[in-house]
Amino acid sequence: MKVVSLCGALFFISHFAWAESWVPDLGNGYYKNPIIYADYSDPDVVRVGDDFYMTASSFNCFPALPILHSKDLVNWEIINHAIPSWPDNYFDIPQHGNGIWAPSLRYHDEVFWIYYGDPDQGIYMVKTRDPYSEWDPPVLVREAKGWIDPCPLWDDDGNAYLVHAFANSRAGIKSILHVNKMSTDGTKLLDDGTLVFDGHENHPTIEGPKFFKMNGYYYIFAPAGGVPTGWQTVLRSRQVYGPYEDRIVLAQGETPINGPHQGGYVELKTGAGWFIHFQDLDPYGRITHLQPVVWKDGWPVMGTDKDGDGRGEPVLTFQKPNVGVQIPVTIPQTSDEFEGKDFGLQWQWHANPKDEWYTIKNGSLFLFSQSTPQNTANLWSVPNLLLQKLPAPNFSATTKITFKPRSVDDTVGLIVMGLDYAYIGLTYNEKGLSVVQAACYDAEKDSAEQINKVVAVDTRTLYFKVEMVQPGTCTFYYRFDGDSYQSIGEQFSAQPGKWIGAKVGLYALKSSEEKNSWAEIDYFRID
Repeated sequence: MKVVSLCGALFFISHFAWAESWVPDLGNGYYKNPIIYADYSDPDVVRVGDDFYMTASSFNCFPALPILHSKDLVNWEIINHAIPSWPDNYFDIPQHGNGIWAPSLRYHDEVFWIYYGDPDQGIYMVKTRDPYSEWDPPVLVREAKGWIDPCPLWDDDGNAYLVHAFANSRAGIKSILHVNKMSTDGTKLLDDGTLVFDGHENHPTIEGPKFFKMNGYYYIFAPAGGVPTGWQTVLRSRQVYGPYEDRIVLAQGETPINGPHQGGYVELKTGAGWFIHFQDLDPYGRITHLQPVVWKDGWPVMGTDKDGDGRGEPVLTFQKPNVGVQIPVTIPQTSDEFEGKDFGLQWQWHANPKDEWYTIKNGSLFLFSQSTPQNTANLWSVPNLLLQKLPAPNFSATTKITFKPRSVDDTVGLIVMGLDYAYIGLTYNEKGLSVVQAACYDAEKDSAEQINKVVAVDTRTLYFKVEMVQPGTCTFYYRFDGDSYQSIGEQFSAQPGKWIGAKVGLYALKSSEEKNSWAEIDYFRID
């Protein structure tokens, strides 16, 4: 009789349970890229003891600044958000492409710090001693227009600095980096900054800098060349204000990984280096990769350097980081049975959330329909879209909805949201309830929705499903209790949003200010 070890059996069970999800841990000591097949844009990472923590951009979505945790840089779960909501009405209406850009995550003086840029307001900081708990409210470190991608450095001589880039859309420049002197408490900048690098000649659109001091050098890791086509640059100098030498240390090479750049560098307890970065993959957003790093002559080389020229290219599979223990297979949360006090950490609203939008009780999510903003031609400006990132190249999302409409044109449904969007919904009209499949193209330009199919139904409870297959082709389905799914409407090609990937989730809308409709969501499952 063949004997199977317990850890092997557990690994088999976990892989069987997630057979249709993206699992980067190959179970044989190796991993495959991406380590997260989801839109964690501009990631940064830090190690504290045996634990790794990561954050990423949020733009207009709340709760903002997701906090992820891992024990081995391959298996990740979402544990928190640093900003659950914004303290005033600034983000009450979706600000597509604005908001919270390119954060940096640091651990200093037993405190976790996140610095990020809002291109219209300035440089902000949030901090905490416990990443699982509440973070302090955002502090405006410097009010400025077009200052983005900040990263702090607390030097070993007691001084503190901050490096940042500029957004061309606001500042009119995009290929230079500044270093500012910063107060040691991290709350304010002490000068107007010093130009430390001009990338116009060889590194256009240099941005996303990460600041380090190692082995007597100041290093600035900075992506250049633009999001879909760029490369990872590293600068180094013996002096904090330069002059800085520059070198490309990671580029696409002969791989299918376009624009490999912008991320965070971290070292294991053993000193082994690793770099987490993104790849822009259209509707799937900026998915997350992990590259090994070796140091040669004081320069990092990322990925694999086949010709030994110091410029690496991304690995597709590689040996997992050696953290000394076997870590259970874990993936960021997707499905939600709504059995807790709140919905899962994978969910974000398209704008600043309000308590009256929902409640959770008796194992169900109750969405209370909200009125669409005035003069809105489609759902682009609707804030109460409850969405999550696409989780894999091929997947399905299913949900069970019971609808209680109160007025004509009240509606609830399942949506794939981006610059174009499509949905399957349950809508109430003068004749009763109907299943509606619709799409909207160029939503940002106030385009009208296109109704593809309407089917009258005589039940308030329905099951909806959307299946997505590469490169983002979506098919919508519905069914009744005890029946099989049947497709409806037309196939839809998912499109990214503004600086974010497409998202999938739920909506509930009403046409009357006086009458409140609601929908009971029994579950939301990713398969």
